[in-house]
Amino acid sequence: MNNAKLDELFEILCAACHRQFLFNPRRIKAEMRYVGTEGHGKEMVHVFRDAKTHSQITLKHTFATLREKQGDKPHWSDAEKAHYKESDAQIDAQVQLKKDHLEYAKASPLYLDHRAQLLTHYKDSPSFVAGRSSPREAAKLLISALSEAHDARLANFAAHYGSDDAELLAHHLLSPCHFEFAAGQHA
Repeated sequence: MNNAKLDELFEILCAACHRQFLFNPRRIKAEMRYVGTEGHGKEMVHVFRDAKTHSQITLKHTFATLREKQGDKPHWSDAEKAHYKESDAQIDAQVQLKKDHLEYAKASPLYLDHRAQLLTHYKDSPSFVAGRSSPREAAKLLISALSEAHDARLANFAAHYGSDDAELLAHHLLSPCHFEFAAGQHA
């Protein structure tokens, strides 16, 4: 499908979802992906899927339908619907919070002291060492070791994010690495 037709379908989807479910068109454009068509003739629908949750919306002419269940798995929880109804101001606040978290992590002593070590776990890194754990596992192991040692850098990092959860802290600790790879700055 060409880009013009795809753009037209997204405009129709955004209008239908806003009209029918009060979904923010900005959220639809950012998080929904076009999957393709299903059915034939008058029964044909266009299928869109959320990039993270895989919840689907079908579009038939100008009418959208949420697929509440895909197989045995329920979709479109109340929380997910609320996420799609967030205002532009709420979306902007979330984007700014993510930027602030990234900037803090990039400048944190914890990240700066362990950056080189973390990068050795990324296959695209020039310092990659084969046979090692994934970056997420390496970050969680590092956080666990630093926690047992009562490391002040980790304590400050955890206090900033308001959590001692190793999974969350690993996510924030690795976010500058992901940013560097995305920006081509990992040399």
